[in-house]
Amino acid sequence: MAYELKTKENDKDVTEFIESVDNPKKRADAYQLLDIFAETTGCPAKMWGTSIIGFGSYHYKYASGHEGDAPLVGFSPRKAKISLYMATGFTERDYFLEKLGKHTTGKACVYINKVADINIDVLKEFINASVKFLQETYPEQ
Repeated sequence: MAYELKTKENDKDVTEFIESVDNPKKRADAYQLLDIFAETTGCPAKMWGTSIIGFGSYHYKYASGHEGDAPLVGFSPRKAKISLYMATGFTERDYFLEKLGKHTTGKACVYINKVADINIDVLKEFINASVKFLQETYPEQ
């Protein structure tokens, strides 16, 4: 049986989702990130699943045969922290993480408490580098 991806692009309203964020400071940060990501990528914001705001998309296919679609970059204003979804596996990632400001990382996500904790210019460079890496790694078929 094929694995069904839960996180798919959908037509849910991004503004409606941001408005549903309980914490007013996190909601304000989400609007700021919305502007930064949209301006930097030139892509419209789209909901992916129930809580990820993604920009652009790419189709991946692994050697294992697993394939799917994912946003090029994105973020999610979660209860605990804001998750930033950036590309992994490219050499400059560590450079951007070192310069970004206060954050933690998981396997793939970058977590921030608030936008004021990070360097916006570095974030924009990180977004651009992530998009470029993914577009080069997964060129459109």
